Amino acid sequence: MVRVIFDRADERNLRTVEILGSAITLPIERKFASLDSIQGYVDAILELNWIRETWPHAGTVVHVRERSGAGASHYERDTHTIAVPMHRHNEAWALRELVVLHELAHHFQPEQSDTPSHGGEFVDRFVTLVGEIIGQEAGFLLRTTMLETGVKIG
Repeated sequence: MVRVIFDRADERNLRTVEILGSAITLPIERKFASLDSIQGYVDAILELNWIRETWPHAGTVVHVRERSGAGASHYERDTHTIAVPMHRHNEAWALRELVVLHELAHHFQPEQSDTPSHGGEFVDRFVTLVGEIIGQEAGFLLRTTMLETGVKIG
């Protein structure tokens, strides 16, 4: 749902949206053209001081590779690898900041954690990343959308 809101804002060149009675101006979400550009983005995020202070696992190098299927991206914990599908049939839905931050939220999960991979702790990491990296308005959009649909945060 959030991805669609960002896409429509881009298509219409209209960045102001209303969410639960609040008018917000969406920041521009980064889009990527290659695995190298995603890798550079991931490397830069992992170097941020607040990231390293918040999630100790952030000091581990994350690799980015192409995923053969077009239906999903995923994080491979054993190799610290983000796998994203590239362009398929003129579609590049996964080459975007929201997807990469989602996968990084998996990377920041503590090693010995028994929590569900998309549970409340994951959602909290993802919302935090979106709010701090893309922008507070994007974090607000994501948080309110999740709360409205019954997603547990934290």
